[in-house]
Amino acid sequence: MPAAATKPKPTQSTARRRVPLDLPYAPVEKRPLPPGRPREWYVTHNRRLKAMRLAIALLDSGVYVANQARNETIRSTAERIGVHPPSDTTCHMVRALMRYSR
Repeated sequence: MPAAATKPKPTQSTARRRVPLDLPYAPVEKRPLPPGRPREWYVTHNRRLKAMRLAIALLDSGVYVANQARNETIRSTAERIGVHPPSDTTCHMVRALMRYSR
């Protein structure tokens, strides 16, 4: 057996590799939300989902520190991935998620 066949192939870590945002994001299968909750619960739930999507897209684009993610950066990322522009509250939540992920 050749020596090259026994050695494992080297792999590249994707932890710091930039991923282009122009890749099509697969739409997430939507499920109905549980009925009977107060309206504020639904608003907060959807805000958290949006903040999580934006935080992931920012991390994929190379923004790893919450201080780099200003409102303009977050809103331009939202435009690139095809979601409505986030409010100031959602931008704040995105930065909080990024701080927590460290």
